[in-house]
Amino acid sequence: MAINSVKGIMIGDDLALDHVRQLIAQVSETDATVLLFGETGTGKELAARGLHYLSNRSDEDFVPINCGAIPRDLLESELFGHEKGAFSGAVSRRRGRFEMAQNGTLFLDEIAEMPMDMQVKILRVLQEHVIYRVGGEKPIEVNVRIVAATNRCLETAVSKGEFREDLFYRLNVFPIVLPPLRERGTDIIFLFEYFAQIHTVENSPPIYLTSEAQQELMRRQWPGNIRELSNLVERLSICFPGQAINPNHLPQLSPLQQAKESEPTTQFATQSSSIQPTGVDLNEQLALADEMNLQERLRDIEKEYIAQALKRSEGNITHAAKLLGLGRTTLIEKIKKHQMSV
Repeated sequence: MAINSVKGIMIGDDLALDHVRQLIAQVSETDATVLLFGETGTGKELAARGLHYLSNRSDEDFVPINCGAIPRDLLESELFGHEKGAFSGAVSRRRGRFEMAQNGTLFLDEIAEMPMDMQVKILRVLQEHVIYRVGGEKPIEVNVRIVAATNRCLETAVSKGEFREDLFYRLNVFPIVLPPLRERGTDIIFLFEYFAQIHTVENSPPIYLTSEAQQELMRRQWPGNIRELSNLVERLSICFPGQAINPNHLPQLSPLQQAKESEPTTQFATQSSSIQPTGVDLNEQLALADEMNLQERLRDIEKEYIAQALKRSEGNITHAAKLLGLGRTTLIEKIKKHQMSV
């Protein structure tokens, strides 16, 4: 499957996003179970739909269900369906999401919020490819491609006893991590312009950003990611139709958002504080700043940290970025800045 066909589904030119598109293109040609990781608003359902439409199941249905949005006592019926009279209010037989997705794709969003008793039943379906409607005794064979998604670290949930380890390994056949918006560089501006076209007020040209506003948007952390950016563009398009948007037009950060700006943001990365530069320790290096240009010395320290991370990761940029607590794109930019070879 050509990568260009994925570009029409997931918009942006960032290297991390391009890697995601390549993974989607590769796995779409198989029936492997896919597990999508990503913060709220990073486009997990969009990625799942893209995977479905690029697969050989695209002529069948894509059926989503949010496992955290449906009451616990109704989730089994939603997934597996029910027979008439199975419970109070079951006035007729009803198909569940598995049957609706027959020969297509079932998207289990927020899988980490699924109750433990339902996790057991999902595990059995993955193993046996058979479901039973609530109140039914007849087994129903299902041929469904499963794509699951979560905004939580499932390994942590497993260690806390909140998620079944055997189900985790069943789902984690082909994991894909969607990068947060703050790590996608100039894609923030590209997406702003894209949403400005979509949210244009009638009889007005789309809004556009001044260079100062562009810099301000790229400094922000975007805890709501692409969804937050889309909402902002829609609001600005209504309030300032056709105008140039400068920093004064942008909403001020709330105290909660300001606190998030200073928090570590690598939710799905394993961070390590154990990387130390070889030779002189950091305090001694900073003490030497009196004898030389501080900026030059700090550049040398940064370069030394990057070199050691690349050595530990055997040149794997994604792994090195995780060790340093950086986004992959940020690390690539720093490598280019220091003219380092991988």
